[in-house]
Amino acid sequence: MPVTERWAYFDHAAVGPLTRAAADAIHRYCGQALESGDVHWPQWAAGVEQTRAIAAELIGALPAEIALVHSTTEGITMVSEGLDWQPGDNVVIPAGEFPTNVYPWLHLQNRGVEVRQVTMPEVVWDYQRLSDACDHRTRLISCSWVGYANGFRCDPAIVSQIARRFNAYFLLDAIQGLGVFPLDVKAAGIDFLSADGHKWMLSPEGAGLAYIRHDLLERLRPNIAGWNSVVGRFDFHNVQLQFRPEAARYEAGAQNMVGQLAFGGSLHTLRRAGLSATSWALADQVLHSAQDLIRQLQDLGAEVLELPHNVRSGIIMFQLPGQDPMAVRQRLLDEGVVVSCRGGRLRVAIHAYNDDSDFARLLNVLEGLSR
Repeated sequence: MPVTERWAYFDHAAVGPLTRAAADAIHRYCGQALESGDVHWPQWAAGVEQTRAIAAELIGALPAEIALVHSTTEGITMVSEGLDWQPGDNVVIPAGEFPTNVYPWLHLQNRGVEVRQVTMPEVVWDYQRLSDACDHRTRLISCSWVGYANGFRCDPAIVSQIARRFNAYFLLDAIQGLGVFPLDVKAAGIDFLSADGHKWMLSPEGAGLAYIRHDLLERLRPNIAGWNSVVGRFDFHNVQLQFRPEAARYEAGAQNMVGQLAFGGSLHTLRRAGLSATSWALADQVLHSAQDLIRQLQDLGAEVLELPHNVRSGIIMFQLPGQDPMAVRQRLLDEGVVVSCRGGRLRVAIHAYNDDSDFARLLNVLEGLSR
């Protein structure tokens, strides 16, 4: 991770740095496009399909169930605008979701769809509240795997079980978990998933993945149709609207090839480091580091929003008493340490490559401020 040469980087919950493999893929594409135009297009297209394959592998899906998207919002919108909503239907989401998982559902209100936002305790969810908000008209439950503002990591399998009790679908916004935590979409009972790659998957903005369970393809109407949506996508003189029998039908036009090639490079790096649909190798590293950092922050007098170990993520929220979080963030930045502020707290987002020297730089600055 070249970012470590200059920074102690703890802002993966906002925008992660690129892996060397991602940067190399971008440089290679740019050089080829600069010098040869589209001569290498078949090679690029094959590389994009490799990205699709590894993305599928890393979540326990089939390549035919993966659409390569430009954002988490795009993947969620495939579902929000694709289902055949009826007046009186409702969507259930936890309150306090990142706006990406709110606006697509609010946009359905003028079609008679009710959006039920369920207030949860700040630290650990009460899943019963989610269940109590559902009824026979609930069409879908949508939630974030990891909360951006508190770091709580839900159990997708529990949410899936709730959705099944009401014959509803389940969509997971996985952007704050994929890249560190294992997820098998089949075992968890997930119907739809969306995640851009620019956070924990260490990829450029504008390149990510959406998962659509294969047997649901025909229930999800493409909201955009283009040349790349159809079976005969390269037969430009024979126009027939026959959608491809895979999730790639939702990729209507030109792809972000350079972004997806870079995305694939980072996914290869993460897989080599131990990421898979079932392996806790990276997650255990992150959780161990988080536990140590929480203890050290508390020793400095910081007020930490502490979570039980089994629902913890790489996100740690804390305050230094009497200190303005934005001022602390700037001081850290001046000393080569990158964090965020959210909801009046400082947010540290740890990845598996962060090492003791990174934590030492962070704690040395905070110790100086807390004296």
